[in-house]
Order: sequence, then structure tokens, then C-alpha cells
Amino acid sequence: MPELPEVQTVVSQLDTKIKNKIILKAEVLAPRSVNLPAKDFLKVVKDKKVLSVSRRAKLIIIDLAGEWWLLSHLKMTGQFVFCDNKKCTVSGGHPIGNIGELPNKFSRVILDFKDGSRLFFNDIRRFGWVRLVNEEQLKKELSKYGPEPLTSSFNSKFLQSICDRYKNRKIKQILLDQSLIAGLGNIYVDESCFEAKILPTRTAGSLSEKEISDLTVAIKKILRLAISKKGTSANTYVLTDGSKGNMLNYLKVYQRTGQKCKRCGGTIKKVKLVGRSTHFCDSCQK
Repeated sequence: MPELPEVQTVVSQLDTKIKNKIILKAEVLAPRSVNLPAKDFLKVVKDKKVLSVSRRAKLIIIDLAGEWWLLSHLKMTGQFVFCDNKKCTVSGGHPIGNIGELPNKFSRVILDFKDGSRLFFNDIRRFGWVRLVNEEQLKKELSKYGPEPLTSSFNSKFLQSICDRYKNRKIKQILLDQSLIAGLGNIYVDESCFEAKILPTRTAGSLSEKEISDLTVAIKKILRLAISKKGTSANTYVLTDGSKGNMLNYLKVYQRTGQKCKRCGGTIKKVKLVGRSTHFCDSCQK
């Protein structure tokens, strides 16, 4: 599942492709992928102008004129493919091998724009979705998430307050909880804990004030680096131009089980924690 840096990369690139385009029509090929009957979905989006594409947590937000928004979550295998001048040159999210002819058997929702370009939402496993929401529904959906980790509201004082509230939870469990902190996932939690020299298996209550401060700084540093490298192409994630993110070359612990630690020379270990593979060096993370 793409995390904050990957979703931000897709959002930034999609914004340059579909902003200011006007939707001619929509096709719903998989009713389960949307939240309205196909005819209602089409009625709402028809003739709507795309004002912008943005992100909240791991959600992609397409702002439409007329106080409507398209929300999308890629989940495990969601993918956006943008086609211009009858040639599909842009895809984002999870690649599905050779795109080939579109729509294909994985195409769930299609937006046709008045200039002839098209945006496909594809999904192999059908966990991803595209939903039309009004302002009230948008606010309700976005309220489910904690603060964005790259904003000023996410600071060491805030993280300390969470750790004080959930002293017996593992620190990784806290960082993965989207209702507490938005956008973090398995890769960047492991990398942030490594950067801060903190074992992800530690309980929140065991962290000192300095460690919490170090972790806050580490999270921001790792996320900014990942965004600058356009994300990690682990498993199946690619950018909106079909290329791969470069952050994989900068990972220190994630998917490096059994290899030497790049900081101290110890051995990278892996355990299961809150149902996720968790990577760390127990020589230099304490």
C-alpha cells in the first residue's frame, strides 16, 4: 500500500495532468468501487471542472467545481492511468504489467474529459475505491485522520501527548494508527525509528523526552527525503509517468533482513509487530 510520499507524488503529478479539465462523462464498470449508482455518479460529475488534486493522509482528493469532491484510496493494488491523444502516457499507483488496451479487465471507473483525454481507475483486487462526496461528507471523512506529520501541528509536544495517552502501546503501533497520525505506513515507520535510533518494539511510555523529540525530527526528515525521491518502488508502486520512485536506494532497514546495518555494521533483524513485518538493527537501536 502506498504511503504518504507515494500518494503525494501521484497527487502532484496528476494535478498537472487533469487540473482545469472538464468532465464529459463517467463510466462505472465496477459498482463496488464507487459509492453511488452509476447513473447518479455520472449525473454529478458531468460537466464538472477539476479545480485541483490534493492529498489528506493516504487519500487522493480531486476537487470538482460545484462543491463536490472525488475521493480515492488506492489500497493494495489501485492504479490511475491518464491517457492523452489516444496514447496512455501516464499511470500512477500500482502498475498492472503492460497496460495494453484500455479499458481492461481491471478498469473500474473511467472519467472522459471534453478535450478527449481520459483518466482510468484500475484495481486488481478491488480494495481501492473512488467516492463522490459533498462538503459535509468530505469533512466527516477527513476528520478520521490525525495531523499531517509534515505540518507544524505535528511536533514533539503532540507526539509526547500521544505517548502519554497510550503508554503501553508499542511505538510502531502508535505511528501506524491513522486516527493519531496521518499517512505513515510500514516502510517509513521502520525507517524513522532507525533514524531516531529507537527500537519500534519499545512501548511508548518507555521513550524519554529526548527520544520523542528525535523521533519527531526523524519522521519529518525521512518523509521529506522520500518525497524528494518520489517514493519507494517497493512491490508494485510506480509514479504517474510509469517510472519508479528512487527512495528504495536510500532505505536503511526496510526489506534488508540479514544484511549489515549501514550505520554500525550489525545485522538487520525482522519480526512481526501489529501484523506487519518490522525491520530494525538491535545493535544501534535501543
